[in-house]
Amino acid sequence: MRVDHIALQVADPRRAVNWYSETFGAETIYVDDTWGIVQLENIKLAFVIKEQHPPHVALEVDNVDGGKVHRDGSVSVYKKDPWGNIYELVKYER
Repeated sequence: MRVDHIALQVADPRRAVNWYSETFGAETIYVDDTWGIVQLENIKLAFVIKEQHPPHVALEVDNVDGGKVHRDGSVSVYKKDPWGNIYELVKYER
């Protein structure tokens, strides 16, 4: 298991992707009006809008029970740890 990404809530994902790309040299993986994701050397940062995703840490796993299928073919499910923090378990089809 490894950390796949950290998701931060922002009002404007496009602006956040541009800022992180210009400020830190992050590589843009994807961006639209509702979410964006960039790759830094050791981790991905996702920028999400409040209406669609909670702020969370995503962990890549080998199996996900249930969950939502995303447009990239990945499957994920959100859960809470004992302290109320949200984490996402995500499995990619390779």
